[in-house]
Amino acid sequence: MRKTLALVFLSLAIAVINPILSASGQVPGLSPLPLPSQTEVVPLPVPIPIQPQIPRQPIPIPIPVEVEYPFTQLDLMGTDCTFPNKCLGWDEQIWGENGKPGDRMALLTSIDNSLHYTNTKEAIAAYHNYRVPQITLNRVRQSLQRFRELVVSSDSPEQLQAAVRQEFVFYKSVGNDSRGTVKFTAYYNPVYTASRFQTPEYRYPIYRKPSNFDKWSKPHPTRVELEGKDALLGAKSRLHGLEMYWFRDRFEAYMIHIQGSAQLNLTDGSTTSVSYAGATDYPWTSIGKQLLKDHKLPASGLTLPIMTRYFQQHTQEMNNYLPRWQRFVFFNDTGNEPAMGSLRVPVTAERSIATDKSLMPRGALAVVNTSLPYPTEGEKLAYHTVSRFVLDQDTGSAIKGPGRVDYYMGSGQLAGDRAGVTGGDGTLYYLLLKE
Repeated sequence: MRKTLALVFLSLAIAVINPILSASGQVPGLSPLPLPSQTEVVPLPVPIPIQPQIPRQPIPIPIPVEVEYPFTQLDLMGTDCTFPNKCLGWDEQIWGENGKPGDRMALLTSIDNSLHYTNTKEAIAAYHNYRVPQITLNRVRQSLQRFRELVVSSDSPEQLQAAVRQEFVFYKSVGNDSRGTVKFTAYYNPVYTASRFQTPEYRYPIYRKPSNFDKWSKPHPTRVELEGKDALLGAKSRLHGLEMYWFRDRFEAYMIHIQGSAQLNLTDGSTTSVSYAGATDYPWTSIGKQLLKDHKLPASGLTLPIMTRYFQQHTQEMNNYLPRWQRFVFFNDTGNEPAMGSLRVPVTAERSIATDKSLMPRGALAVVNTSLPYPTEGEKLAYHTVSRFVLDQDTGSAIKGPGRVDYYMGSGQLAGDRAGVTGGDGTLYYLLLKE
């Protein structure tokens, strides 16, 4: 799954922390691992901060190094673990709380998906010259295996967190400011209604990748050149004949380009899904920022739902704004398979993240600390601070540099509502077994 929701490339992607507290797309030829039947996670009733509250950071201790990249070792002995939200790796969602089910099986499935990836030739190639010598494919694999054992054997967040802090080294991303600040967004797998055939009602298509796409000369055709300003170029487009499905709402078809995949309920009563197959070579352009620049929307509180509502009320404005993102995405029909990440393994709701794969270790275990929106009894969304174990299994054209994380929310309307209002700062850590 390639997303482009919206970033400086730093030569160093991560810093290393040594915790000293001891008590506390399918791979070709391989079948994807199945996701559990229940992947939507029920929010936990924890205190609700309005803004992300990042755990108090330990004091950096500079140490001499003989490698080409700088890193900082942190002493976690003084970290305050009196309150769960201040404990790095205190993940209550695994077990659930107050009668709410946990997602231990979803986490184990996500770990298995990463282990599946580490046994592929793609993983061997990716880690062959990885920029951080201490992070090897074998160490990533062993870390995943050991963490899986701990998830199975632990009976509480406290027990798991204590074991992880004793056995693992934490590598902290330097973020976008060299001080660990990471910008978080979220993405999801939308569910839309579509038609196998063009009709007066279903007019907006998505396309499969041309068989000769690799031979297209650059610069590639722009979005306007491929589908027209109104996305109805039809028989005049060089893509004519490659149409896969048609949509009633132009913005829905456009959102599939942004999210990189979708589940489709077809008008003939069947279901299917589509996933990213390739794209023209253009950078990400934020339509939201374009609307702000032109004073079409207020600067405060711009979210995906607000932008969607704007285009529903001003449909002709789509002809002006949507083509400004010149990149054009092509798709595969994947039947009813789960959404796939860039590692060609399924992504798991609230357990998969997307990062810059030119920097970050593919498939590795990580911890994110940030604030995420959860539904309340009043059908509103409120922010909960979380410390969440995740697997790095995806990427996106807008996810650049060590200071960006895209968090996978899952499928459907609620996941989309939550993803659309996710955006704040946090921290990111990768976990590797101590050597």
